[in-house]
Amino acid sequence: MAKLWTVIKREFLERVRTKWFIIVTIFGPVFFGVIMVLPGYLSVKGMKDVKVADIRIIDATGTGLGDRVAARLSVNGSGASGGGATGEATGTQVLVVEPAKLAAAESLATKDVMAKTRRGYLVLDSLTISAQKARYAGRNASSLNEVQIIENALRSAILGQRLEREGLDPKRVEALTRVRVDMASERITDEGRGGSGIGSAIFGFLIAFLLYMMIVLYGQNILRGVLEEKTTRVAEVIVSSVSTDILLAGKVIGVGAVGLAQQLVWLGSATGLYYFRAQIFAKLGMPTVPDMPLPKVPPELIVALVLFFILGYGLYAALFAAVGAMVSSQEDANQAAQPVVMLLVFSIIFAQPVMLNPTSRLAEIVSWIPFSAPVIMPMRMAVIQVPWYELVGSLTGVAVTCALCVWLAARIYRVGLLMYGKRPSMRELLRWIRQS
Repeated sequence: MAKLWTVIKREFLERVRTKWFIIVTIFGPVFFGVIMVLPGYLSVKGMKDVKVADIRIIDATGTGLGDRVAARLSVNGSGASGGGATGEATGTQVLVVEPAKLAAAESLATKDVMAKTRRGYLVLDSLTISAQKARYAGRNASSLNEVQIIENALRSAILGQRLEREGLDPKRVEALTRVRVDMASERITDEGRGGSGIGSAIFGFLIAFLLYMMIVLYGQNILRGVLEEKTTRVAEVIVSSVSTDILLAGKVIGVGAVGLAQQLVWLGSATGLYYFRAQIFAKLGMPTVPDMPLPKVPPELIVALVLFFILGYGLYAALFAAVGAMVSSQEDANQAAQPVVMLLVFSIIFAQPVMLNPTSRLAEIVSWIPFSAPVIMPMRMAVIQVPWYELVGSLTGVAVTCALCVWLAARIYRVGLLMYGKRPSMRELLRWIRQS
C-alpha cells in the first residue's frame, strides 16, 4: 500500500506542478464561457445586422406577389426598386414577366449574378401560389441568415395576399399576429418541480462535454506517460522496485485524481462566474444574457456523476495504458490508439441527438453501451428522470466492462512495458494475456 501511495503521489504532483495545468485550471471556465457565449452573441448580432439587398425578384405569378416580397425585404434595409432593366444595382429589383419568358429571364439573371451586378435572384411562378414553392439562386445562397430573411418575407407576402382574397385587411392582421412570446420551461419530476428545462438541457450537455474532455485528455496523458517511461528506460528502474500492477494502478489513480481536482476547481469557478455574469458582461460592453436559474442538482445525480466519471475514466485509462505499453514510438502510439479514440468519438457523436430527444430508443441504447454510457447517461439524467433500473443496469455494465478492461490492460502492461521493437500483432497480444 505504501508503494501504491508513492506512485499515486508522484503522478499527481508531477502534473499539478506544471505551469500549463495551473493556467488551464484557472482560465478553463473563462475559455469555456467565451466559446459558449460569444458564438451565440455574434449569431444574434449577425441576424440583426444582416441586410438582404441587390437581389432581383422575377415575378411570373401575375398577382403582384413580387412587389409584396420586395416591400417586406425593404423593412430589413435592402431598399426596393420596381421593374426596370438591369444595370447598377441599388436595391431589390422586381421584374414582372410572363410565364413563357421565365426561363429567359432566369438565364439573364444568372449572367448578372456571375457578373456581380446582382447578388442573387428569386423566382416566383405558379407553384409559388399553389404549392408555396419558390427558387432562389445567388452568391449568398449559402448564407443561412439571408436566405431565412428571404423566406420570411415570402411567407409574409403570401399570407397577406391570402388575407386580402378573404376580404381581410392584411396590415391589421399582421399587426395583431406579430407577437413574440417568452415562454419559460420547467421540469417536473417525481419529487415535484425540478428547475429550468433549458437550464437542465445546457447543464446536461456541459456534463457530457466535460466528461468526454476529461477522459480524452487524461487518458491520453497516461498513454504519453507510459510511452515516455518506456522509451527513456525509466520503466526498467521503476519495475525493479515496484510491481507492474501497482505501477499501473498508481498511474491511473494519480492521473484520475488530477482530473477530478481540476473539475472541482472548474465547478467552483464556473459558479462564481455565473453569479457575477452581469458585472462581467457590463465591463465587456455586452448585453446581459437572459436570466436562467441554475438547475436543481439532486444528491443522487452528483453521486452518479462521480461514479460514471471514475468508471468511465478507469475503463479508458486502462485501454490507453495498454496501448502505451504495446508500442515503442509516438507514431505507433497514434495508430494503436485510434480504436480507443473512436470509441470515445462514438459516444460524443450521439450527444446532440440524445439531448434533443432523451426519451427515444436511441438514447436508451447508447446509454446502455458501456463505452458510451459514461458520457450519455449523465447527460440524460440531467435532462430527464431516468428509471432506477436503467441507471443501475448502466452502472453495472460500465463497472463490469471497466473491470474486464483493467484486467486485460494489466496483463498486457505487465509484459509490454519491457518489450521493445515492432508493435505486437493480435496473436502476440493474446499470448501475452495467457502467459502473464
